[in-house]
Amino acid sequence: MTASSACIGAVSEPAWQAKPSWYLVATDDRMIPPPAQRAMSERAKATVSETPGSHAVYISRPAVVAAVIAQAAQGVGGQA
Repeated sequence: MTASSACIGAVSEPAWQAKPSWYLVATDDRMIPPPAQRAMSERAKATVSETPGSHAVYISRPAVVAAVIAQAAQGVGGQA
């Protein structure tokens, strides 16, 4: 596959439907309302964590974000 063909190829199965997902809801987010975040994470059947934080939760709560990434890397709680 060339780089250009990757841009025009069809997705036969979205990864979020077949692979385990994790989602961190930022409960103080004003860009994507927390109920919308929860709906998206539920649709993806994600393992969900919540924390107070803004849309830039990776800046305001880096330790929480790192913990979710570590859980995902270890496969802790993932659902497919």
